[in-house]
Amino acid sequence: MKRLILLLNLLALPVAAQQVSIPHTTFTLPNGLRVIVAEDHSAPLAAVNVWYHVGSGYERPGRTGFAHLFEHIMFEGSKNVPEGDFDNWLEAAGARNNGSTNNDRTNYYEVMPSNAVELALWLEADRMGGLLDAMSPSKLEGQRGVVKNERRQSYENQPYGLLWEAAPPLLYPEGHPYSWTTIGSMADLDAAQLEDVNQFFRTYYAPNNASIAIVGDVNPAQVRQWVERYFGWIPRGTEVQRPQIPPPALARTTYTTREDRVTLPEVTMFWRTGPRFSQDEAAVNALGAILTQGKSARLYKRLVYDEQVATFTVSGNDAQLLSGDFMMRIRAKPDVDLDRIEAAVDEEIAKLAATAPSQEELDRVLNGLVTGFVGVLETVEGKADRLNDYLYYAGNPGYAEQDLARYRALTPAHIQRAAQQYLAGRNRVVISIVPQGKTELAAQENQ
Repeated sequence: MKRLILLLNLLALPVAAQQVSIPHTTFTLPNGLRVIVAEDHSAPLAAVNVWYHVGSGYERPGRTGFAHLFEHIMFEGSKNVPEGDFDNWLEAAGARNNGSTNNDRTNYYEVMPSNAVELALWLEADRMGGLLDAMSPSKLEGQRGVVKNERRQSYENQPYGLLWEAAPPLLYPEGHPYSWTTIGSMADLDAAQLEDVNQFFRTYYAPNNASIAIVGDVNPAQVRQWVERYFGWIPRGTEVQRPQIPPPALARTTYTTREDRVTLPEVTMFWRTGPRFSQDEAAVNALGAILTQGKSARLYKRLVYDEQVATFTVSGNDAQLLSGDFMMRIRAKPDVDLDRIEAAVDEEIAKLAATAPSQEELDRVLNGLVTGFVGVLETVEGKADRLNDYLYYAGNPGYAEQDLARYRALTPAHIQRAAQQYLAGRNRVVISIVPQGKTELAAQENQ
């Protein structure tokens, strides 16, 4: 009910009047660990969210997949936690936990009754400071096999999963840290030696390359005592330099086709945009929503409802540390030529580049974006992850109001300019995934 009232109050206000913030305090241990604490006493729950500032974008050719490999290894026991007990002890306390890896960071989180926060902090500290004490060749081999199987399930045996392996080397030049998949290559996973993996941990899993957000029904003074007790002894590591590479332009438009064991043809288009929190990120996000979000979105209405040649339309702007990619993904109905889909996309983008959307259309989209924004901040786990996100990308965990302000400031002219600058007539990568034996359905160059 609290969330519903907040959403209704926000959406009843003009876009320019909405305010969102996450009250919090911060401190840094002598070893460099940055800590963010936000009280939320609306329920007896809390979240502990750890970000290690390393993802696949910190890897190098020949040694890919290490960041994701550690996402698995970190759950397999540490100095004082036998293998399997990390999950067992948290589950016994009523908690759930997980982790994820992307190009820029690896995170681990627990959501629990607030009386289990100390347990979660101790467990996180034990694996930050004591993982290598329990590391062994057999453990590496076991998790290497798990990751390789996950790779098969997510890429090779997942319908349309070929897309995520095909896209990175087409979007980025050879050697760029975004030019390989987060999960890494089979060859690199096979070649990884124990000392390679241990050195990766020593370099990137040090407290000065991490941040922790603790959010929920907690006492900040007590949390600080626990953090100092459990993490304070862990030594600082060498300083990690973030990659510093300007966003590379797409030199030309590229078409590629993959056959898969699917029944419906699908086309995905990628355009180059800017990094996270760059000037036009909010406008590009709103542009995507105008094209595909909701039944009244331009492409959804045209292709799914009016022409009935597609089953869904989706878009998203993946703005990251070094660069951004705007994705448009449309799954067609059986035997529909994907050139027809691509032409419709081009036409709708050209219309927005020629004529700005109405204020009413933009407000509809902004209301949806604000609803999603507020929804994230109404859970302890959402707040914790957003605080870490803002610290990493904006250098300020209290960036929520500035983030929302970007959307408050949007006008129809901003959407039109984004369409002109990033999409209309710009180079792109076009990937068609078609049923086996039906390559004639693929989008083709010069059509």
